Amino acid sequence: MRILIIDDDQLTSTTWAMGLKTAGYEVINATNGQDGINQAKSQKPDLILLDQIMPDMLGNAVLATLKQDPDTNPIPVMLISNYNENQMMKDAIAQGAVDYILKYQIETKDLVDKVQSLLTQLNKPAAPAAPAAGTPGTPPPTDTSGDKGPTGTV
Repeated sequence: MRILIIDDDQLTSTTWAMGLKTAGYEVINATNGQDGINQAKSQKPDLILLDQIMPDMLGNAVLATLKQDPDTNPIPVMLISNYNENQMMKDAIAQGAVDYILKYQIETKDLVDKVQSLLTQLNKPAAPAAPAAGTPGTPPPTDTSGDKGPTGTV
């Protein structure tokens, strides 16, 4: 599985990349919004970790661009930022971000765990539907409401 990290903070990107690589993920890095958009289009990652504040554009603008493009729209995007502004967070979620994490509140191990959990959840096949009553090989439903003993009395 490939993860694209779009973040202008080299130390953060390197730290996260090391943790994710240790967990078995392939990591692609982009240092600004436009490069991140280009990498998302060409590399088709399984998940994007997107910083909110970058020199060329806000993460929400990158997110909007990714979600408007049919090729990148299905890629889940998790915004990660030190910028704690409620409206910006709400806008990101409304635009389709799967999560919004504050950098100063998460350790690399916790980020890796969150990524693993999210990817497992997104790739989990739907549970098979229960067979309809009367389907061949399926016993008929039993009514246990008001069960009576063998003589018909309670």
